[in-house]
Amino acid sequence: ENGVRVQLTIIDTPGFGDQCNNEGCWVQVIKYIKDQHAAYLESELKPQRARIIEDSRVHACLYFLNPGSRGLRPLDVEVLRRLTEVTNVIPVIAKADSMTTEERTLFKRRVKEEMSFHRISVFPYASDADNEEDRLLNASIRDLIPFAVVGSEESIDVDGKPVRGRRHGWGVINIFDETHCDFVHLRNFMLRTHLSDLIEVTAQRHYEQFRTSQLRQIKELRAQQAAAAAAGSGMPVGAQPPSAPLPHQPAAQV
Repeated sequence: ENGVRVQLTIIDTPGFGDQCNNEGCWVQVIKYIKDQHAAYLESELKPQRARIIEDSRVHACLYFLNPGSRGLRPLDVEVLRRLTEVTNVIPVIAKADSMTTEERTLFKRRVKEEMSFHRISVFPYASDADNEEDRLLNASIRDLIPFAVVGSEESIDVDGKPVRGRRHGWGVINIFDETHCDFVHLRNFMLRTHLSDLIEVTAQRHYEQFRTSQLRQIKELRAQQAAAAAAGSGMPVGAQPPSAPLPHQPAAQV
C-alpha cells in the first residue's frame, strides 16, 4: 500500500480450546513463541552472526473470544495470563454479527472488567514515554478492545457496488463499514498506526525478558559446572568449563 510492502507470517491454531478437556492446550502455543525467541537468541550469540538476523519472533497474538459466552471463560483467563507474559495479545470477538449492538457493548464492557479484575494487560501498554497524541490514540484503541470483527471472503452486490461482507435475512454486513464492525479499526491498528510499536515492544519487553532469563540460567549452569569440575578434578574454581547450551533450545525445523 502506497509503495510500502509488508511481509507477514500468520500462524493458525485450528481446534484450540475446542476439546472436552482443554488442560494444557496452551503449552504448544507458548512453546512455539519461546522457540522463536530461542532461535533469534541463538543467531545473536553466534561468533560470526549475519548482519541482518531473520526475525521469526511472534509480534502479536489475536486471541478470539467466543461471542456465545457471557464474558471470559476460565480457560480464557488462564491462557491470556500466560500469553501476555510472552507476546503482545490483542483480544478479538469472533463472529460479532451473531450479537446485537447492545449485546456487543455489554460483552465488551464485561470483558474489560474481567481483564482488569484478573490483572490481564493487553496491547497497547501504557508508557510514560508516550506523548499526548500517543496517549489519545491508545485511549481510543482501548475503548474498542476487544475488537468486534466479522470476516468474509464473499463479495456481495449492494446498490450495484461490490461489497465484502455477509448476507443475512435482515440485511448485509459490510466488513469495511465502521458502523457494522471493528474490522477497519483492527486493520489500521495492526498494520498502520501500531505496526512499529508491536515490533519494538516485542524486542524491548518480551524478547528482552526471555534473553535475560536464558543468559542468567547459562551463567548459573556454568557456575555449577565449574564447581563440579573443581571438586572432581582439582580444577581451580575460577577456571572456565565447556560452554553451556541454551536452556531453552529451539525446536528442530522439519
